[in-house]
Amino acid sequence: MRTFPESPTSEHRQPQHRRPQRQQSQRRQSQRRQSSPPRLLVLWCPDWPVVAAAAESGISAAEPAAVLAANRVVACSAVARAAGIRRGMRRREAQARCPELAVFADDADRDARLFETVATATEELIVGVEVVRPGVVAVPVAGAARYFGGERTLLERLVDHVSARTGAECQVGVSEGLFAATLAAHRARPVPAGAAAEFLAPLGVQELDQPGSGRRDLVDLLRRLGIRTLGAFAQLAERDVLARFGADGVLAHRLASGRDERPPGRRRPAPDLAVTETCDPPLERVDAAAFLARTLASRFHAGLAARGLACTRLGIHATTEHGEELGRSWRCGEPLTPDGIADRVRWQFEGWLTRGRGDTPTSGVTVLRLEPEETVEGSALQLGLWAGGSGAEHTPEADKAARALVHVQGLIGPEGVCTAVFDGGRGPAEQVRLVPWGDRRTPADGHDAPWPQRLPSPSPATVFEAPCPAVVAGEDGRQLDVTDRHRLTAWPWTVAFGDGRSRRVQNWAGPWPVTARWWVPGDRGRCVRLQVVLESGSGSQPVAVLLRWQEQGNPKWTVEGVYD
Repeated sequence: MRTFPESPTSEHRQPQHRRPQRQQSQRRQSQRRQSSPPRLLVLWCPDWPVVAAAAESGISAAEPAAVLAANRVVACSAVARAAGIRRGMRRREAQARCPELAVFADDADRDARLFETVATATEELIVGVEVVRPGVVAVPVAGAARYFGGERTLLERLVDHVSARTGAECQVGVSEGLFAATLAAHRARPVPAGAAAEFLAPLGVQELDQPGSGRRDLVDLLRRLGIRTLGAFAQLAERDVLARFGADGVLAHRLASGRDERPPGRRRPAPDLAVTETCDPPLERVDAAAFLARTLASRFHAGLAARGLACTRLGIHATTEHGEELGRSWRCGEPLTPDGIADRVRWQFEGWLTRGRGDTPTSGVTVLRLEPEETVEGSALQLGLWAGGSGAEHTPEADKAARALVHVQGLIGPEGVCTAVFDGGRGPAEQVRLVPWGDRRTPADGHDAPWPQRLPSPSPATVFEAPCPAVVAGEDGRQLDVTDRHRLTAWPWTVAFGDGRSRRVQNWAGPWPVTARWWVPGDRGRCVRLQVVLESGSGSQPVAVLLRWQEQGNPKWTVEGVYD
């Protein structure tokens, strides 16, 4: 027979009934404390890409300035914002609103190099500094707050110290988790302990689209669905978010709820996961360090991948010939790829070797060590290798190919393995630029401009590095020329190139004039392009080639490319 406990009727029975309830309450509070994110202090330098670019070029902070990537504004100064400049605005529109706008190209290496002074100043006051990205550093606040007598005292002293040492404007914030602490730094306020969810709830859902997060499409979708605030997004059930938005949506939902970026379960890796390299001769130049970083990053990533792990916080440590110890921690919101590891090592060396301060190393680096200070399970990785996480599939074959390419670079030099980047230009050779494997594949400014007189599609499948001489003749056998009005003196009849044998022209199109660069001294003058289809003979398929005529040249006609 099933029985139920009787209600307490005496004082000696009452404590025995309430003790399990108190224990359960204490257990729940302990579980909440264990699952809550650590309390972090974030120091943020507003508009850091603009601040770094202006400092390097000597531009005054009172002048409007903006940093552009792919012909769009990615950062702008407060003076430029007052003139109506906004992130995402096209260059032409920004300059129309503010003609005196100073424009700089996006340069992550420059931002990281100059930000090293801010990270060093922060580290002089608080230990355990982690560089999240150039412009943002994070540090656990509990120990430092106890040492300085409270969080507010720590924040005031840190702002004064960094401003005095570097001259940079900065704001600080404190909250549970990196996401909430960063937003608190944007508003220059400490969030009370345990109030991260209440602090985030009224903020707009666009706060999820932080630099480098890639959540712009998710934010647009949430807005179209009528979800305007982080609190409204946090109220949704996590399983419904997973079914509708996938794994990226669940991560954003955790951030909006005031929880950590990932579920608990991170662990300190074993010491043998660190990778150490002895440098002989010592590293004294940034380019030599960057070359070594690619090989070392591949080894480091492969060692973690073999154990099913990926790194989310990277420790970079170096020892110089004179025994100086250098070190820095880099935090990343997503697991680091080999390219990401190599970039951070290069950035750190630029800060160490070129910052021009009194604490610059007095000798070359002889020992370089990469240490995974925080890892996650590799099964959570959903990043692509080939394009740095832009959607390419992350497969063992891709890892193997990348290691092979890095090995080839180690044998023949970094310029021996290159990948193509589409740039702006009118001719086929101008539209592709080769960059060494592992370097940032960023298109040049203006690559998406209209480019008048651009050669119509399709482009040649094969473009010669050195154009092949050709002879283009009319029906009378005389070589064709081009008039001042960019017209041919006769119809093309035969073309001879390569083996010298003349081939009959079956069809042709053009000419297309190129009148650009007429103002450049020493330029070779006017040129036109001509597409022709040639008889190949012997029953094979016709051959289509792209011809180029140059006003000042010998020979005047050359073969620029061949179509498939």
